[in-house]
Amino acid sequence: MQTHFTDAQRAAPAVQRSESAIRKCVHCGFCTATCPTYVLLGDERDSPRGRIALIQNMLEAGGTPDAVTVRHVDRCLSCLACTTTCPAGVDYAQLIDHGRAYIAENYQRPWHDRLTRWMLGAVLPHRDRFRAALALAPLGRLVQPMLARSSAFRPLAAMLALAPRQLPKSEPASATQHKRRVLMLRGCAEPVLAPQIQAATIRLLDRIGIGVDYADDVCCGALVHHIGQEHAAQAMARANVERWEAALERHDYEAIIVTASGCGSQLKAYGKLLADDPDYAARAARIAALSKDWSEVVADAGLPASVNGQGLRIAYHAACSLQHGQRVDAPRALLVAAGFDVLQPADAHLCCGSAGTYNILQSELAGALRDRKLATLNATGATIVASGNIGCLTQLAGDTLALVHSAELLDWATGGPRPAALPATLAAPLP
Repeated sequence: MQTHFTDAQRAAPAVQRSESAIRKCVHCGFCTATCPTYVLLGDERDSPRGRIALIQNMLEAGGTPDAVTVRHVDRCLSCLACTTTCPAGVDYAQLIDHGRAYIAENYQRPWHDRLTRWMLGAVLPHRDRFRAALALAPLGRLVQPMLARSSAFRPLAAMLALAPRQLPKSEPASATQHKRRVLMLRGCAEPVLAPQIQAATIRLLDRIGIGVDYADDVCCGALVHHIGQEHAAQAMARANVERWEAALERHDYEAIIVTASGCGSQLKAYGKLLADDPDYAARAARIAALSKDWSEVVADAGLPASVNGQGLRIAYHAACSLQHGQRVDAPRALLVAAGFDVLQPADAHLCCGSAGTYNILQSELAGALRDRKLATLNATGATIVASGNIGCLTQLAGDTLALVHSAELLDWATGGPRPAALPATLAAPLP
C-alpha cells in the first residue's frame, strides 16, 4: 500500500514501524477468511485489511479520530489469525497496538466507556484487587439483569456473568530442589481463578527434573496493553524486567515460563514494547528471548517414561495467543504423546471471543464467537476440552463440557491428581 506520512510524522519510531507494516499489505484479502469479526459481520471495515486502511488514514490525518474508526478498531480481537494467514508478512500486531495507543491519547470516549476501561486497568492486573472484586460479585448479580439492559453498563453485566460462582482455594505445589530450574510468571488473573494450573505445571516439571521458582513479578501488561494503555503496559514490563534480572543474577535459570498463553505472547514481545527505551531495550529483548510457554520446556525435556492417557478422547482448543501469537503447537503434541485421543474442532483457527478484556468490552460479539466455538467443540463428540489459556477456559465455561488446562491433563497422566473439572469416574489414568 502507498503511504503519505510527512517527514515530521516519520520522525516517530512507532510511525516508521507502522508505515513499514502498511506498505507490505497488498490487499490480497487472504486475511478476511480467518478474521473472526469479518466472518461474523461481513463488513470490510471489520477485517484486517479494512482496519489497516482505517488506521493508516487515522495516523496520516492526525488529530482526533472519528467514531467510526474507533468502533471498528475496538472490534478487533488481536487474535492475530491474520498474521498466520498473511503471505506478505504484515506485522498487524504493530498496527493494531499503535492504533489503539493513538486512540487512547487522542479520542475522548463516552464517560461510561472511560470508567469501564479505568476499572479494568485498576483491578484486573492486580491479584489482590481482583480477588476482592470477585468476592463482591454476588451482590452485583442481584442487579445484573438491569445492567444488561443498559448499553452503558453492559460491560459490567458481562464481567458479572464471567465471574465464577466460587473461587478455588490456593493450591501450592512444592518441588524437589533440582539443578535445572526455571522462573515462572505468577501473573494476575490465573492464580486467582485457577491456582491448580500452576500447581499441576510445577508437579509435572518436578517429575521431569526441573525446579520452578517465582520472582516478585507484576502483571505482564497484556490486559492494559490491549485497551490502549501503552504507558501502563510499559511500566509493568520494566518492573518485571528488573525483577527477573535480579533473579537471574542469583541463578542461571533456563527460561521464564508462562502457563497463560496470553501472558506468554506479551512477554515474548517485551523487546518490541520497550524498543524505544534506551535504558531497557536490550534488557527487555533478553527477557523476551528467555520467555517460553511451559509446554515448550516440557517438549524439549521430554515427558516422563511412564505416561498413560488411557486413550481418553479430548478436544483441543488452541488459544489464539498460542497458535497465532507464539506459533506453538507443543501442548497438542504432548497430549498425543501422553496417550490421549486428541481431536480438533472445525475452524480451530477462529477465536473463542475471550481475547483479554474483549468479552467484557465487546460482549455481544464475544458471545456469538463463544457459541460458535462451543458448537464446534461439542461436534467433536468429546466431553473434555483442553486449552492453555485461562481467558479461554473462563470464556467457554458454563457448558456441559469439562474444561481443563493442558498441563493438568499431562500432570494427571504422569501420576498427578485428577483435575477437579473431570468426572469423578476418571479417578486415575495410570494402571
